[in-house]
Amino acid sequence: MLEARQLPGHALAELASLFVDVIKGGSLSNGKSLELFSTVLTALASSKENLAYGKGNPYQLLLCSLSSLPLQSAPKTCAFSGELNGEEFKKQLINTLCSSKWDPRCVIHLANMFRDIPLSGEELQFVVEKVLRMFSKLDLQEIPPLVYQLLLLSAKGSKKTVLEGIISFFNQLDKRQKEEQRVPESVDLEVATTPLDQLRHVEGTVILHIVSVINLDQDLGEELIKHLKTEQQKDPGRALCPFSVALLLSVAVKHRLQEQIFDFLKTSITRSCKDLQFLQASKFLQDLFPQQYDITAVILEVVKNSAFGWDHVTQGLVELGFSLMESYEPKKPFGGKAADNSYGLSKMPAQQACRLGASILLETFKVHEPIRSDILEQVLNRVLTKAASPVSHFIDLLSNIVVSAPLVLQTSSSKVTETFDNLSFLPIDTVQGLLRAVQPLLKVSMSVRDSLILVLQKAIFSRQLDARKAAVAGFLLLLRNFKVLGSLSSSQCSQAIGATQVQADVHACYNSAANEAFCLEILGSLRRCLSQQADVRLMLYEGFYDVLRRNSQLASSIMETLLSQIKQYYLPQPDLLPPLKLEGCIMAQGDQIFLQEPLAHLLCCIQHCLAWYKSTVRLCQGAEDDEEEEEGVGFEQNFEEMLESVTRRMIKSELEDFELDKSADFSLSSGVGVKNNIYAIQVMGICEVLIEYNFNIGNFSKNKFEDVLGLFTCYNKLSEILKEKAGKNKSALNNKTARSFLSMGFVSTLLTALFRDNAQSHEESLAVLRSSTEFLRYAVSVALQKVQQLEETGQTDGPDGQNPEKMFQNLCKITQVLLWRYTSIPTVVEESGKKKGKSISLLCLEGLLRIFNTVQQLYSAKIPQFLQALDITDGDAEEADINVTEKAAFQIRQFQRSLVNQLSSAEDDFNAKETQSLITVLSTLSKLLDPASQQFLQFLTWTVKVCKENALEDISCCKGLLSLLFSVHVLYKSPVGLLRELAQDIHACLGDIDQDIEVEGRCHFAVVNAKTAAPTVCLLVLGQVDKVLEEVDWLIKKLTSLGSDTSEDPSQASNQTQALEKGVILQLGTLLTVYHELVQTALPAGSCVDTLLRSLSKTYTILTSLIKHYIQACRSSTNTIPGRLEKLVKLSGSHLTPQCYSFITYVQNIHSESLSFVEEKKKKKKEDEAAAVSTVMAKVLRETKPIPNLIFAIEQYEKFLIHLSKKSKVNLMQYMKLSTSRDFRINASVLDSALQERNSEDTENEPHNDQSSTAEQTDENQEPKKKRQRKK
Repeated sequence: MLEARQLPGHALAELASLFVDVIKGGSLSNGKSLELFSTVLTALASSKENLAYGKGNPYQLLLCSLSSLPLQSAPKTCAFSGELNGEEFKKQLINTLCSSKWDPRCVIHLANMFRDIPLSGEELQFVVEKVLRMFSKLDLQEIPPLVYQLLLLSAKGSKKTVLEGIISFFNQLDKRQKEEQRVPESVDLEVATTPLDQLRHVEGTVILHIVSVINLDQDLGEELIKHLKTEQQKDPGRALCPFSVALLLSVAVKHRLQEQIFDFLKTSITRSCKDLQFLQASKFLQDLFPQQYDITAVILEVVKNSAFGWDHVTQGLVELGFSLMESYEPKKPFGGKAADNSYGLSKMPAQQACRLGASILLETFKVHEPIRSDILEQVLNRVLTKAASPVSHFIDLLSNIVVSAPLVLQTSSSKVTETFDNLSFLPIDTVQGLLRAVQPLLKVSMSVRDSLILVLQKAIFSRQLDARKAAVAGFLLLLRNFKVLGSLSSSQCSQAIGATQVQADVHACYNSAANEAFCLEILGSLRRCLSQQADVRLMLYEGFYDVLRRNSQLASSIMETLLSQIKQYYLPQPDLLPPLKLEGCIMAQGDQIFLQEPLAHLLCCIQHCLAWYKSTVRLCQGAEDDEEEEEGVGFEQNFEEMLESVTRRMIKSELEDFELDKSADFSLSSGVGVKNNIYAIQVMGICEVLIEYNFNIGNFSKNKFEDVLGLFTCYNKLSEILKEKAGKNKSALNNKTARSFLSMGFVSTLLTALFRDNAQSHEESLAVLRSSTEFLRYAVSVALQKVQQLEETGQTDGPDGQNPEKMFQNLCKITQVLLWRYTSIPTVVEESGKKKGKSISLLCLEGLLRIFNTVQQLYSAKIPQFLQALDITDGDAEEADINVTEKAAFQIRQFQRSLVNQLSSAEDDFNAKETQSLITVLSTLSKLLDPASQQFLQFLTWTVKVCKENALEDISCCKGLLSLLFSVHVLYKSPVGLLRELAQDIHACLGDIDQDIEVEGRCHFAVVNAKTAAPTVCLLVLGQVDKVLEEVDWLIKKLTSLGSDTSEDPSQASNQTQALEKGVILQLGTLLTVYHELVQTALPAGSCVDTLLRSLSKTYTILTSLIKHYIQACRSSTNTIPGRLEKLVKLSGSHLTPQCYSFITYVQNIHSESLSFVEEKKKKKKEDEAAAVSTVMAKVLRETKPIPNLIFAIEQYEKFLIHLSKKSKVNLMQYMKLSTSRDFRINASVLDSALQERNSEDTENEPHNDQSSTAEQTDENQEPKKKRQRKK
């Protein structure tokens, strides 16, 4: 071996040929001998001798194999007989070797051998491709060492080919494995792939090999990122597969490449989310792209795969998760409250990316035990350090982490206790969220619980109000979750905590006495809070009911506390008015007045606790609890007598008794006004609390309902005064009504009784309440307020306000009532006797609209049950049998009838507000229809018919109806045909820019009329046109990437390209006919003209992009341009460009007219009109700004058409007329009048006339001169 270099050339050639024969014959036993082969080939390459190759050569087989070589690999000097130098001979041997069949056992040895041989770029590429082809023939376990050899070989070059081949191979294996899991029975056992765990372990090893080589060769890492970026533009599904994402995350651990990789992944994620959103909103795009790529599923699959020992991926996953959550976290508006949509359905790409980050971290936490403490620590750190910005997404993640493994978290309890030390410095919302999140951990860790109690006890005496509120929130949470033995079980208080992990109850750790003592100690601390600020007391009053419901043994302590508190303000004398000391509820500090005791909330808490106590505890107490029963009866009787007395005296009280009447001052600028506002809100709240109490205990008694009405009269008087004062002084008072004290459950009960209770025994008593229209309107408006609060915050005030299940049930009941009331009593009938305020039917409709929105946002998973609850005719259907489309279509038909009745009513009876609400309701419900269903098609047909037959003149209704039409139409097919008809109608309504031309009086849509055509319909049409243009632009980008993709099956790629090209050209062709109508329309100056000019510029830019695509296609192939493109160019030349120039002239004319009109005014009143002149000048400049951009876009389009004509040998410019010269445009009529003026005898006025008549021409000719200079 050492002497091989000394051998003569012909000996080396014979030796090398012998090796080739052995390898081809498959008789190579081990790789040792290949060390000599590499030395021989290296020596042969440096040999200067001419070696005989061909005739007379004993290795004739070499010659025959040349025929199978690729053309570029064969040497030019090669013949069946002749001589080659050493380098050429070596090249022939390598080509022969790579073209022959290899024994799978010797592939790794051969790959290793080629590392020691000097190879040209062409030879290296051939070797790499051969090795990659051998992957599929090897056993899976042999792939990692071969990959390693291949990666080392890539140091010579062909890095992209190596990486592409490895990623593609494992991507195919993953797809095959997934397919087998999906259809296991169809897989033939003989061709079944390897087990899943084996595949994952091999993939993990290969990733480790690639990362280790990248550590030595940074260029390989750069090439990996570059390759995936390029590939992602063409086919994201092939570029970012689970294997390549795992590879990227492993490489990202190296800090030099980390930023590049995370930026690339984040961009890919948001782009994927945007593309999916784009596709889901358009049937036209869905037809062209039936398969949709979702990168979120790919990344979550990487997390799942990483369970197979991929520890090198976990760090990258964690960093990616946190990076996504921080980059796309909820934004806090300037000066406002953080926008928290965590309770709603996130649809925006940024929100989806943030949710993906949380999912990555949660799933990684579940799968990888070693990294759990690190994830927990980072989450807690962010909750603490990001207190000023929204942290709800981190708190939600923390909650899910704790629920998934509370016992595991015990090992990290020190981190949680460190966080507790900072509770006093956090906002109250963050504190409440954090404590709710760690609550399961408190049940299993005594040390965590004790440390929390210490922190809370310190906080309760803090000077900071937020710290004391945090303490109250924490103590209430402990009271709710640490039940005293003997407390009633509550379905709401049981929380799912990783069922197999936590079977322990509090009683396993603490005995009954200790637990009770613990709870009573906390109650003692909370009693001190009853002397603190109103905000602290408010939290207590709102929290006591939940504590009572979950920990019933504390009932007597809590009720006694409330009794002693209310006695401070209750006046027991039976004839004293008013019954409560309101002056004790306020506190003065200097000139400022504050609320000290939220009395209405205190009374509300008492009412709810008492109702719960009477309905639950007393029924469940046994005979053995005599002592407790007597004690309970004591405070119960006290409360009942007190509430009865307060009710009686509140009804008797006049507003003057509270120092509130119409003459009172309610302005917030004075101390008296602030005091009166506080009093008014407290009195109204007390009335509402008593209304609920008396209705609930009344058992449909007529006397009680009369009391309810009496209380409402007091409430209503104050409400009217506040509204009146608010109307007079809008700057001082917020016009929003005070938040109602009625609970959501009571509102649903009250509405059902008022509108749907047909029981004979209840009729007389309910007639008392039904006789008051004001009370009925009040009940519906409170329901509307509660639904609005639920929609905005995800919860409501009062008992069970944070219980989603109870809220959903109440929503269903309220919807049933409002729907029945609206459909049974039309607004027209009701309004005939209406005096003031909104009609009840209209309020019902507004409520229904809010409910439909809320259900889709908060309860999307329960929509079938919701629709089922509304359909009283089919109450027994199984949940699985519920057809959402059918149920939604049934509800839609009811609102369709109402809308048709509105549209067909007389002009005096037409209610624009109701019509607008009906259209919005239909738009909301239409989202529940399946676009492929017959019901959806029927709804679309009906919407088109309504638009065609009803000449709506109300702007907002017309806008709503057309928006509905567009939103439904795009889910059925492309709306370009619809847009063309609307554009023709606009043209017919507004007339032509050439006044001599009379437009054909065709009318497709009656909704387009003189009042709505401009700007309403025109702007809506142009808005929809812009959406179509965005789709076309997106398709052209896809086309360009497909055109540069050569790795797929050519015929398949060609078919897809042709389908996309056809779709793009048809869309653009129809859009040109839309513009053809609009640019000939005499649009009024303003937003329509401005929007149309910008839209035209965008269209020409997109046409230019399409032409560039075909120029590129002509460069890469010999294909001629399709006939449909030629037709499109012809259409643009005949139906758009000339009309665009005419439209520009029309726009400049109407602007010059407005300028000349202002000039005349300026002469008459120079000083007075100076401001008006400058305003008009600025407006004209702003509105003519898009004109140069449009002309530039047209000229760019024509420029690239010339390029394409040259490339394709098709004269496309024959269809384009010579552009109007903007520099020299002579208006014949202006010229004639100027010449006549010059020849006239009146020489005094001649200069003035000449100047005025040629003003327009001079203005127009000035700017283009600059343009001509630019061309030089």
